[in-house]
Amino acid sequence: MTELGFLALKSKILQMLTAGLDPRLTYHNRHHTEDVLENAERIAAAEAISDSRLLMLIKIAALFHDTGFLNGYAGHEEGSCRIMLDTLDPELFIADELGLIADMIMATKMPQSPLRVQERILCDADLDYLGRDDFPVINNRLKNEWLLLGLLDHEEQWNEIQVQFLNNHHYFTNSSIHNRTPGKIKHLESLKMKLNKV
Repeated sequence: MTELGFLALKSKILQMLTAGLDPRLTYHNRHHTEDVLENAERIAAAEAISDSRLLMLIKIAALFHDTGFLNGYAGHEEGSCRIMLDTLDPELFIADELGLIADMIMATKMPQSPLRVQERILCDADLDYLGRDDFPVINNRLKNEWLLLGLLDHEEQWNEIQVQFLNNHHYFTNSSIHNRTPGKIKHLESLKMKLNKV
């Protein structure tokens, strides 16, 4: 796939997400996909990924990684792989490239389980916000999504879930470990303080 072909694909997928996603998905939406794509490219550069073909596969995986939400919440990673395979022209890819894209998407399933460098990059891009300054805003979007979908009863429960999640989470790439872990620890301490005040 050429860069021009990717841009056309990006436009198509983002339009699909805008038109087809449940409006209650205040976190898993077009903006999240754009954020993951941007950070996948940034992390790949920081990890010195120089193979343009591999970089293209990483970008395609980022673009498709949450398209499964178009068909439902549970098992969305598998759904994303099906949509990817139904959408992409296999003639544009060689050997096991579609399999590599699927492996990247499936690696983002919780708990994350990346094996190859490209899988580690996508996993870290997917949860990049955990160590960023905009964590409170994005975390609130996910909390609202869970409340709207009936996956959460009250805010105190959310803070408990988030403390456990951040405690168990770790970044996989050297750049994310260096650039995002300090911020994530700060957010974790803030959440712990909120829990102690309850």
